[in-house]
Amino acid sequence: MADSIQARALWYIAPDRAELRDSAIERATADEALVRMAFSAVSRGTERLIFSGSVPPSEYARMRAPMQDGDFPYPVKYGYCAVGLVEDGPAELGGKAVFCLHPHQDYFFAPVKALTPLPEGLPLRRATLAANMETALNALWDSGAGPGDRIVIIGAGVVGLLTAYIAAGLPGADVTIIDIDQSRAAIAKQFGAAFASPEMTPANADVVFHASATADGLALALNAAGREASVVEISWHGAGQTPLALGGAFHSQRLRLISSQVGEVSPTRRPRWSHKRRLVKALALLADDRLDALLSPDIEFCDLPAALPQLFSSDATALTAIVRY
Repeated sequence: MADSIQARALWYIAPDRAELRDSAIERATADEALVRMAFSAVSRGTERLIFSGSVPPSEYARMRAPMQDGDFPYPVKYGYCAVGLVEDGPAELGGKAVFCLHPHQDYFFAPVKALTPLPEGLPLRRATLAANMETALNALWDSGAGPGDRIVIIGAGVVGLLTAYIAAGLPGADVTIIDIDQSRAAIAKQFGAAFASPEMTPANADVVFHASATADGLALALNAAGREASVVEISWHGAGQTPLALGGAFHSQRLRLISSQVGEVSPTRRPRWSHKRRLVKALALLADDRLDALLSPDIEFCDLPAALPQLFSSDATALTAIVRY
C-alpha cells in the first residue's frame, strides 16, 4: 500500500489570488484510502467569498471545510465537491467511484468513512452536484413545503435551480423561479418549473426560497410571500451588512424568515437522518439526465488559478464550474 505520494492542490493565498502547490501527502491512519481525483466543482457562492477575502472573522471556525488545510483568511486549501476513484484502500472500495468533501487536489488520502460510493450508473461529472443537492434538499425540509403549494424561488443559480427541481416534484406544486438572466428559463422549464423576471414575481406564495445572495432579492422574497408564509434564506451573504426593510409586509403579513444551512441536518429530520444518510439520498436524486444542464464546460485543473477571476466575476454565466483532472 502506498503510504505517501506527491500531490498538487489549489490554495487561496491572498485577495483575488490563488495558486497550485505541490506537496508530499501521507496516509495518517490505516483506515484511510488513496483517491485519484476525476472531477471537482467550484462553489461560486462560498469559494467566491474566500477568493475575495469576504469571510467574516466571526465565521472562520464555522466555515472550515471537513478536510481543509490552512486557516482563514489565507493561505487556505478549500473545497467540498470532490469525485474520484479509489486507487488504494479496502478491497470493497478498490477502483470504485466515490464522493468526498475534499478541496481541489489531484490525489488525496481520506478516511474510508468520509468516502461515499456513487450509485450505479451515476456519471462522475454530475456527481459533483451532490453537495449542492444536499443544500437544496435540506432547504426543502426546513421550509415545510408540501403538495399543492405555490412556491417561489428567487435566484436561478445552482442551488436555486436544484431547489426548484426538487420542489417541482411535489404533486400539484406550482413552482416559479425568478432571475434576471433569461438564459435560465429553459432549465427551469426542463425541471418542470415556470420562470419569470423580478417584475413578474407571483404574489401570495405559500413558501419562498431566497438564493440570490442580494439585498434586493431578499426584499423581493418577502414581497412575494403570502400571509403567514415562510421565507427560507439559503444564500450566505459573507462579510458586510445586508439591508432589509422589515417595516412593511414582514410584520403586517406575519411572515417567517427561516435560515437554512447545510452544515446541520434540518431539525425536522435530525432525529432520524444522519449527514451520511442525507448525502446518500442527494446522490440518488442526481439520477436524472436533465441535471446535466447545470454543468458548465470543464476547466483543466492546471488552468484553474487563472480561470478563477472570471469565474467569480459578477458577469460570469457559468452555473457549476467543473474541474477536470
